[in-house]
Amino acid sequence: MAKQNDAGQPSQPTGGWRGFLNGISAMANSPWGSSGGDKDDKGGKDGKGDGPRNPWLTPIEGRGSGDRKPRGPSALDELLKRGRGSGGGGSGGFGGSLPPLPSAKLWSWGVVAFLVLWVLFSSFHIVPPEKEGVVTRLGSYSRTVAPGISLTLPAPIERIQMEDVQQIRTMDIGSPNAADENFVLTRDQSIVDIAYAVRWSIRDPELFIFQLADPEGTIREVAESAMRATVANFNLVQAIGPGRVEIESQVQARMQELLDEYRAGVRIQGIAIRQADPPQAVDEAFKEVTAAQQQREAAINLARAYEQQVLERARGETSQFEQIYAQYKLAPGVTRDRLYYETMEYVLADVDKTIVEPRGVNTYLPLSELQRRAVPAPAPKEGQ
Repeated sequence: MAKQNDAGQPSQPTGGWRGFLNGISAMANSPWGSSGGDKDDKGGKDGKGDGPRNPWLTPIEGRGSGDRKPRGPSALDELLKRGRGSGGGGSGGFGGSLPPLPSAKLWSWGVVAFLVLWVLFSSFHIVPPEKEGVVTRLGSYSRTVAPGISLTLPAPIERIQMEDVQQIRTMDIGSPNAADENFVLTRDQSIVDIAYAVRWSIRDPELFIFQLADPEGTIREVAESAMRATVANFNLVQAIGPGRVEIESQVQARMQELLDEYRAGVRIQGIAIRQADPPQAVDEAFKEVTAAQQQREAAINLARAYEQQVLERARGETSQFEQIYAQYKLAPGVTRDRLYYETMEYVLADVDKTIVEPRGVNTYLPLSELQRRAVPAPAPKEGQ
């Protein structure tokens, strides 16, 4: 049978959270302070109230013996009474009381489930094939894990950071736009505006994470330094024309050497020069100079071609003369007649000729008739 309190109502059980709340309520009547009585209110020997008081009670108005008023329940007592209430006195709902609290056993199971989920989600990791994981223990490097399923200690003891080691990243330096010019000085003290792209990837995730505070900023500065040092060994014509391939190769080698000294864990895949032009302010003058240089090269090429033509003709005539001389030594008379006929044929080939024969001898060919036939007849006009 349930116990009853002073008001005749059944008392609430004292186990679990309700017992905890009842214990707090009992503290209001502890020796720390009481709800009534002269002895507890005054606290000292002389009844002046200097002893310890209950901090949860409302203060008493007036400290004299004649104006003492009865003390009402404190705000904490009211809250605890609502929490202990069963809610049956109201018309539906909880009747203004707090809902019943869960038992300690249910809270224990909830904590266990939370711990299990926390361990599962922070200890088991799936590393994709294109990535590698860097495991840190209390902020310090521990190990690097390969692609697959890896197991670590629960967070925050161990954490894993994944980096893509197969992705080739591209960084653009300079721009074809005039507002973003990247001037570089050449060997002949000329200025060239170069825009290029750097292709790079992560080689060592551990060094990439722990050695570089700003990886992209470091790569950009190294690229600009390597480009300036390389272009300084080429003149302007080489930098904007045939020397681009050599410049790209040397810049890639310089960048890789510097980044290896920094222990950056980065691999330079290649350099691609997208633009190499003189500055915009002197572009017109540079085009005129370039046109003059091209004309000079064209004239030099024509002279060399004529030189080769004359030399080859001379060599051919020399070889022909040697062959004719060999034939002349074998048959001088026949060779002389042959040379005479060939010479006359060469001289008279494009010349109008009139052959005069002695009287009484006809010409071998009717030359006048042949000439008349060679002249084309005029085309008839339309409408005739």
